[in-house]
Amino acid sequence: MIQDFNGKTAVLTGAGSGFGLECARIGARRGMNLVLVDVQQDALDAAAAEMQAAGATVLTRKVDVSSAAQMEALAAQVQERFGAPHFVFNNAGVGAGGLVWENSVQDWEWVLGVNLWGVVHGVRLFTPMMLDAARQDPSWRGHIVNTASMAGLLAPPNMGIYNVSKHAVVSLTETLYQDLRLVSEQVSASLLCPYFVPTGINQSQRNRPGALASAKPTRSQLIGQAMSDKAVGSGKITAAQVAQKVFDAVAADQFYIFSHPQALGPVQTRLEDVVQARNPSDPFAHKPELGAELKAALRGV
Repeated sequence: MIQDFNGKTAVLTGAGSGFGLECARIGARRGMNLVLVDVQQDALDAAAAEMQAAGATVLTRKVDVSSAAQMEALAAQVQERFGAPHFVFNNAGVGAGGLVWENSVQDWEWVLGVNLWGVVHGVRLFTPMMLDAARQDPSWRGHIVNTASMAGLLAPPNMGIYNVSKHAVVSLTETLYQDLRLVSEQVSASLLCPYFVPTGINQSQRNRPGALASAKPTRSQLIGQAMSDKAVGSGKITAAQVAQKVFDAVAADQFYIFSHPQALGPVQTRLEDVVQARNPSDPFAHKPELGAELKAALRGV
């Protein structure tokens, strides 16, 4: 666990907005060196200017986290400038909806590339650096936080491609935690599972690459986008509040981080479905009007 953040180095992907930006703000206030990573140059520039004005030492890199080569270059630059980072926040993510069979190969490659491979690259590149630093200094501490979602613990309909990516991050991070426990007491991991928080992820289409940027969305994707906009836009918990939860969890070596602990009821129901081998429960049991609305929209009723 890291309890004194002053002078420590943090690598934050998705640092131009949402949780990444808010964690950078906390890191700047706590005297951290900040490595800000984002695919959107204007957002990255604005974040860097803000953190530098706050007195932080900043390294910025425009990186597509799905690219192994770009992430390898980033890791080398971090090592050269600061040495092993103490805090790695694999946070970059994109949202996508629609009926699971309607997603194109390009949709799958984009969402899994950012949401899953971005985390894979962060883990495979920075963990060895952190463990090496820990071996050289018994007082050294490091922590990795991966952003999943409540969608990584549930299976809400009409957003399967996103669910798949986030379920994979949950499994990866739980395994990372156990693997680290086998080899070191000095480096640990946490899993962030936010619910509906206004972060901009529902506007991920602004960063859709290549042919995806001009592809015409399917009806179910448009319906999913509209429902996501409404749910995210109505969120009462802020990204800044979630970022504070992240820092509190790192300091306490707390693994699961929930933005909305009150939303865990459906997770318990899902786990009971599994244990009792019963068919999946109605995801809209608590709000049947939403289920009826989605069904009617998809059936064109």
